Amino acid sequence: MIEEPFASGNSIIHRIDPRFRVAAAILYSFTVALCYQFQPLIVALAVALLSVIFSGVGLKTVFKRLIVVNGFILLFWIVLPLTYKGKILYSLGPVDIYLAGIVFAAKITLKSNAILLILISLIATMTFATLGHTLSRFKMPDKLVFLLMITYRYIFVIAQEYQKIIRSIKIRGFKPKTTLHTYKTFAYVVGMLLIKASERADRVYNAMRCRGFTGKYNSLSDFQINIQSFIFILIMTGFTIGIILLEIQYHG
Repeated sequence: MIEEPFASGNSIIHRIDPRFRVAAAILYSFTVALCYQFQPLIVALAVALLSVIFSGVGLKTVFKRLIVVNGFILLFWIVLPLTYKGKILYSLGPVDIYLAGIVFAAKITLKSNAILLILISLIATMTFATLGHTLSRFKMPDKLVFLLMITYRYIFVIAQEYQKIIRSIKIRGFKPKTTLHTYKTFAYVVGMLLIKASERADRVYNAMRCRGFTGKYNSLSDFQINIQSFIFILIMTGFTIGIILLEIQYHG
């Protein structure tokens, strides 16, 4: 099963109603994504870090995820200063480094990290089943919720099937090379994987019908609204409005 390292815990964030957390995360993420000035983005990153601290998740694991994401963002730092034209900051022979590109890359970095941290603290601290139930309570189409749940549930199953096929061809002496035989072998692997996935899907569907599945997502637990949830949503709304006001102030 896919690991959910942040889902278990008893922090302040874990005790908040999942519906409030999802709503706050969506509103906050959209607000940060639409900001353009440095001041509100820095505040947004600080609020996201504070949320991670209150969520009680392992900071070491969080920073490992940040390293992976920022590894991709590093590409923006390589490309944008050379292509996003504006005032030339430095010239190295025929290559010009533009200040506008550096500024744009910095804003992308702040936005990405702020959004990722708020999603980790508010969304990753609930199980995927809880998230599916929450989306269902938000009146998201049942078929879409069910598709998300099944996809999540069986990603690891397909990965296991893939590993079995790879092990079987390696036992038979297969060594990948840049040859036509290698390309054909990997094509057979993909074909077998699709066949096994289709067969597993039929078995799962028949098993669920035998258990009375009607196409609707159900949960054995229900959400309980508490005073902490109301205080939380008020605080997050206040922070979000404050970021919007900062954006308006410095944009003007």
